[in-house]
Amino acid sequence: MSDAPLIRVRGLGKVYPNGYRALTGIDLDVEAGEFVVVIGLSGSGKSTLVRCLNRLIDPTEGTIEFAGRDVTTVRGAELRALRREVAMVFQQFNLVNRATVLVNVLTGALERQATIPSLVGLWRRADREAAMEALRLVGLEDRALYRADALSGGEQQRVAIARALMQRPRALLADEPVASLDPATSHSVLDYLRELQTKQGTAIVANLHFLSLAREYGTRVIALKDGRKMFEGAPTDITDEVFQRIYGDEAKQVEIR
Repeated sequence: MSDAPLIRVRGLGKVYPNGYRALTGIDLDVEAGEFVVVIGLSGSGKSTLVRCLNRLIDPTEGTIEFAGRDVTTVRGAELRALRREVAMVFQQFNLVNRATVLVNVLTGALERQATIPSLVGLWRRADREAAMEALRLVGLEDRALYRADALSGGEQQRVAIARALMQRPRALLADEPVASLDPATSHSVLDYLRELQTKQGTAIVANLHFLSLAREYGTRVIALKDGRKMFEGAPTDITDEVFQRIYGDEAKQVEIR
């Protein structure tokens, strides 16, 4: 790992227009090749944090740097460039249900594709080959010509990951990517994210609800409570006392998946 972090956040705060303060004073460094898991109760600020990192949400305070560049207030072409390098996977897969799996993955390359050809399905050969390779990486090349809505939830999430890979990102943000999936499928999806981290050096920042998943997949864990960072360390550093402070009465509901 280099001395400079891939993502550097200092003093990050977010106040929504209705006056609700979602984040206060968040400091965070993410290195290339890390799998950082963010945990906390619903409403703790997890989603706001990851969405600030690629500027889907504009922060109110603080700074965000990516690869040494201040991206806190970038707009236009600079913001589009940031989002190519910092891809996003959501809890709801955001696929085009009536389109094929291959076309859904190809939409990850829209920034590199002229608009009119893409509208009529004239994708470049290099992009089609890259899309098939992305599908191979997530074990779905045999589903390329299926409609997206013919796939299971876990398969659709893997298509969403393949689509994100088409952006050739240096970092991938995952906002509760397995919250709607069963335990076995959750592990399958997270295994693919870990493969990106270990084999391609992609930095992963993922919001996860269950502590067991955080302990299994995270190289480092960040815990938020009421919009503030209350813990940062190795998964093995989360003692029973720390766990209770993070989750309180809901501790037993999030311990095992």
